Amino acid sequence: MRLLPVLLILVLSLGLGGCPKKPTTVPDAGADTTAPRDGDADAGSEGRVGAGQGLPGAAGIGAEGAAPAGIENVIYFDFDQSDIRPEFGSLITAHARHLAASGSTRVRLEGHTDERGSREYNIALAERRAQAVRRALMLQGASDGQLTTVSYGEERPATEGADDAAYAKNRRVEIVYGR
Repeated sequence: MRLLPVLLILVLSLGLGGCPKKPTTVPDAGADTTAPRDGDADAGSEGRVGAGQGLPGAAGIGAEGAAPAGIENVIYFDFDQSDIRPEFGSLITAHARHLAASGSTRVRLEGHTDERGSREYNIALAERRAQAVRRALMLQGASDGQLTTVSYGEERPATEGADDAAYAKNRRVEIVYGR
């Protein structure tokens, strides 16, 4: 009888430990990174997603804190996922190289989700997405002091709508320079 409580504690502690989390891998540099798979974004429009307009610290950025020219700054995610899709490997590599080359440049990684799910769940998912991008940038040479993360969840949609195209554009991490 004394063995039962000990066995129960052992089983519960193993169950609470769970399985190890799948490690975030940096995808290989490769494909087009300018738009989500299930929708097309107008990359040339003023005020586009990831432009950082209207955000604190985004205006008046000097040359030292500027984003690399010609490189998109939005990474899109699949539904309910925080794993970086392979086609964003070259984008992350380009940003990481830029950050490694200019040590005083700072970025804010803003995590977002679509509107599906509870507010609490979406805040946590957006944070996991921002942290995944942070880890990938650090693996490629960016320093910890250059990166901050913020999770907006579903609160700042890139586009309004309740269809797959709108959802795809809202599941993202924006890299905002000059935080």
